[in-house]
Amino acid sequence: MEYLVIFLPLIGSIITYFGKSFGNLFSQIFSCSMVVISAVISCFIFYDGLINDNYGNYLIFEWINSGNLNVNWSIKIDPLSSVMIMVVTSVSALVHIYSIGYMSQDPHKPRFMSYLSLFTFSMLCLVVSDNFLQLFFGWEGVGLCSYLLIGFWFKRETANNAAIKAFIVNRVGDFGLAIGIFIVFLIFGTLNFEEVFLLVPEFTKTNLSIFGGEYNVITLICVFLFIGAMGKSAQFLLHTWLPDAMEGPTPVSALIHAATMVTAGVFLVVRCSPIFEYSQFAMNLVAIIGMITALFAASVALVQNDIKKIIAYSTCSQLGYMFFAAGIGAYHIAMFHLFTHAFFKALLFLGAGSVIHAFHEEQDISKMGGVWKKIPYTMILMLIGTLALTGFPFLSGFYSKDAIIEFAYLKDTSVGYYACSVGVFTAFLTAIYSWRLFFKTFLGKYNNKSIPIEKTHESPLVMIIPLVILAIGALLAGYFFKDLFIGNNSTFWNESILFLDFIKLENIPIWLIIITPIIITLAIPLSYFLYIKDKTILEGVKNSNLPLYNFLLKKWYIDEVYDFIFIKPLKKIGVFFWKKGDQDTIDRFGPNGISKVIKFISNKAIQFQSGYIYDYAFVMLIGLSALITFLILN
Repeated sequence: MEYLVIFLPLIGSIITYFGKSFGNLFSQIFSCSMVVISAVISCFIFYDGLINDNYGNYLIFEWINSGNLNVNWSIKIDPLSSVMIMVVTSVSALVHIYSIGYMSQDPHKPRFMSYLSLFTFSMLCLVVSDNFLQLFFGWEGVGLCSYLLIGFWFKRETANNAAIKAFIVNRVGDFGLAIGIFIVFLIFGTLNFEEVFLLVPEFTKTNLSIFGGEYNVITLICVFLFIGAMGKSAQFLLHTWLPDAMEGPTPVSALIHAATMVTAGVFLVVRCSPIFEYSQFAMNLVAIIGMITALFAASVALVQNDIKKIIAYSTCSQLGYMFFAAGIGAYHIAMFHLFTHAFFKALLFLGAGSVIHAFHEEQDISKMGGVWKKIPYTMILMLIGTLALTGFPFLSGFYSKDAIIEFAYLKDTSVGYYACSVGVFTAFLTAIYSWRLFFKTFLGKYNNKSIPIEKTHESPLVMIIPLVILAIGALLAGYFFKDLFIGNNSTFWNESILFLDFIKLENIPIWLIIITPIIITLAIPLSYFLYIKDKTILEGVKNSNLPLYNFLLKKWYIDEVYDFIFIKPLKKIGVFFWKKGDQDTIDRFGPNGISKVIKFISNKAIQFQSGYIYDYAFVMLIGLSALITFLILN
């Protein structure tokens, strides 16, 4: 079973890609079937491990055996990986099914379905790895697939640019991850997780000399591993690729943002908790970057108009929650939020796709509104996703997000108190931009002048059914799994997560329990008033040219700073070497120079091809003279 859950998506990808001659219907049904079967098996593996404690490491083959480097290709099933494979395959299966309807008019359906399945396989390879090298293989695999999927509509220049941007920014993070892996092998002499984790306590005082400075090796490893996580999970400073990734088809956005690529960084930190627990500096760094990301992305989402980009920044913000949870030692709560987030974020993305489908590819929420009667099912399902995202009481997001805030407070440290404050304030911002999206999309006045409201329509059943299933998860997943994942007496995680200082969620102040639900509940009428009832207040803010509004609209000017520091200078350097190096040097003295010399000689030789016998006799005489001279000299 463990082998099937990993390789069925790969089989689906290969046969779908090379079986184009079988037709579009075959490619869609076959690829969906493979991933659905994989999802069913993954649920059984999770249940079997939960009930029977049936976990293990399943060898596929010996990969590398050279000197001290011994690396296998294995399937490591433990509580952590069993949760991840269930989330990945379940969401991926629903995205595959949804894609049948969403991509119905696309001429390249087999290629798209093949890429989705390959993406799923790569992520599964990552989460079941038992060593850093196999993890890196899956890590690069999801990076490659994201490039292929973001740029799937390659005839669009914006899609190509977004794919290249995602690829390059992720290379920065991947370089950090690679360095971290190199240091792991240098210090521990192995890349296998279990062996490394057992050796970590022995090296807590070991330093490594780099550029004349002495640095703790555990801290170095954690920092470089986290740089990799920052790139893949779009944390602050390496986040710029995530909003642009919305140029890909909407199912791609749901798969990347909900369950696969962006969660890889969170998984890496949690998997390496036996290393991070021994570096307080690295833990604080993870928490601080997570806090900044949560606040930054939520603030930017307030002023965006592209429906997919708003949800993309929401993903970025929620990943910030997961990281600062991990940074304060609440790895299990970070995983719980990752679990619940997968349901309601996939629901929101696919719901946004249904809205875009209804508006004939329009994505600007300022050109929507007043269509709740035309697309009632989409509206109800998006309402459930919005409530879950904002953490409305008793929905999935309520249990996981509030648990992060409560744990941060109970941590009783400066970083913990900061995290708690940022978590509460970001929850308020999340509620504002989430209800802004909902109200401007479905309620109020119909604002689209190019598409008559009569032409908007509900999505087909093949798109609605996956949304219904995800809505059930968004409603119930938090309630049914909270005791298992974050209960004080739960032993579910066993040794898959290391806690040196486990803090129980008990004796929580009443004010802390009620403050977030009160804030997010008050945000509903406030948002309705500002965005539907009386728009003049916000219009006045926009027209006043306040620095804050432009600051948020320009996304804190991060892209502009990168453009000034990196892109423009590199372009100038590239143009210089192109003109002075390629054109003026290599081309001038290389192919162009040789061709000019040959052309010059041929032009001179042509002058002797006059047709007169005395010209030919003259040439023969010169040749004979040259030959005699050569013979005499030698």
